Amino acid sequence: MYKAQPPLEFIPPTFNPWLLKTLHLFLPQWITWKTGIEQIEADNIEVLVNLYRQFQEGKIRFLLAFRHPQTQDPLCLGYLLSQLVPKVARQKNIALKSPIHAHFIYDRGIPLWAGSHIGWLASRLGGTPIQRGKADWTGLRSARNLFANGDLPMAAAPEGATNGLSEIINPLEPGIAQLGFWCAEDLHKAGRDEQVFILPVGIEYSYINPPWDAIANLLSQLEGVSGVSGETNKFNVSTLSSQLPSAYHSLYPRLLRLSEHLLYLVENFYTRFYHQKLPKPEIVIEGSQDINQAIAIRLQALRNVVLQVAEQYFDLSVKGNFNDRCRRVEQAAWNYMFREDFKDISALSSLEKALGDRVAEEANLHMWHMRLVESFVAVTGSYIREKPTPERFAETTLLIWDMVNRIQGSNPFKRPQLGKQRAKITIGEPLSVSERYPVYSNSRRSGRQAVMDLTNDLQQVMEGLIK
Repeated sequence: MYKAQPPLEFIPPTFNPWLLKTLHLFLPQWITWKTGIEQIEADNIEVLVNLYRQFQEGKIRFLLAFRHPQTQDPLCLGYLLSQLVPKVARQKNIALKSPIHAHFIYDRGIPLWAGSHIGWLASRLGGTPIQRGKADWTGLRSARNLFANGDLPMAAAPEGATNGLSEIINPLEPGIAQLGFWCAEDLHKAGRDEQVFILPVGIEYSYINPPWDAIANLLSQLEGVSGVSGETNKFNVSTLSSQLPSAYHSLYPRLLRLSEHLLYLVENFYTRFYHQKLPKPEIVIEGSQDINQAIAIRLQALRNVVLQVAEQYFDLSVKGNFNDRCRRVEQAAWNYMFREDFKDISALSSLEKALGDRVAEEANLHMWHMRLVESFVAVTGSYIREKPTPERFAETTLLIWDMVNRIQGSNPFKRPQLGKQRAKITIGEPLSVSERYPVYSNSRRSGRQAVMDLTNDLQQVMEGLIK
């Protein structure tokens, strides 16, 4: 990542059913060992069983659009398909062919930070990669072909990335809806009569036992690393915490104090060394009703200027929401690292290579600012107070841990496990793409509107799956 390299190559899907069968044998033990998830349960599995039956009978094509709050979501979906769906099918006396699996779309950047072996594994499990920050026509053609012609259904996360929060959904990207309409279009042109559906799938995590001691220990660790003093907040946090369950009375003020302190440190860092302008904390506090509102205002402003530092370096205009801006920064950085003019490195002089490496190193450093924003892109400032649960408290604390670890240059993917968890998967009702296809195919303008409407409907349904 610190050296200029040839352009990223497309990793073609080469599904290996024997590898999948082997992984399915060890999946339950792997999940327990790697994630601490002890229980995985699902609602409305019969809906998915029925869709697989119709798919295997050649009547439909469908895509599982799943929530993606955590990195372990694909493991839970693998358990759903390999363990729970066959079990319910047997109970319903429905004969399904093996394997019960799905092709899936994954971010081409994952093998860069997780290792090339992940790209090898994803390919042989039927995955097809996509570069999220640009029109990746090779990746899109592969996904489009698998959706219309693959031997398995499709699966993808319409949020595009994890946000670390089970009960907040990022704005959905329109690519899933567009893929659905492309599939319907390809079937129509081929004279095929299969119906096309998108199936919303929700995933939430809860702790089997509230991990208050582990949260307290993690807060102590973060306080020590951050140099938090014993100063009280400028708001009466004791009054705020007294309105919450008793377990919060000592932890909630500490979390607020830590959040304020980290905001101050990062704000000072960007105003002093990157010459960014931010609202004065004392002015925000005076104009806010409580500390949560003040934190939300300051966090919003900070996210904006942190992204601007990266955007200014890559000469990008400010356009779209925070997720859109993060993807554009990421792609701009990749364009500096993985270069078309470096296809034949042997033809370059050592000086050209050195200059390319310098640019790649600087691009990677500036992409760090975007990664920092990614750590807390969905944090609202009032997530805990709106619904004070151990899960929300733990998720917020872990997001702070992510940010601190990114600042320190540590591995943010080796998160501490605060306690044993339960994963709850909720299968929604399928949305028919075929019923909307006549509107989509009417004109280019109506097609864009149909994609937008389907994306909005999918967003509402997925938000409704949160219990």
